[in-house]
Amino acid sequence: MAKQKRGHSLWNLPTRGRGTCPICGATRIKLLYPRTPTGSRKTIQVCKRCSVAPQSKIDAVV
Repeated sequence: MAKQKRGHSLWNLPTRGRGTCPICGATRIKLLYPRTPTGSRKTIQVCKRCSVAPQSKIDAVV
């Protein structure tokens, strides 16, 4: 049987957890992975592909 609660927590997030990735610029993609730029306490949400991006790309955004 299918699991009914899978992904249900996304419905509580604004815009269902979707947006534009600040690293690759992909639009209407799920931003579920927090990354922290070097020397900053602020975190940015990135897509699944950019969650494994090198730290230099994360630092270039800020």
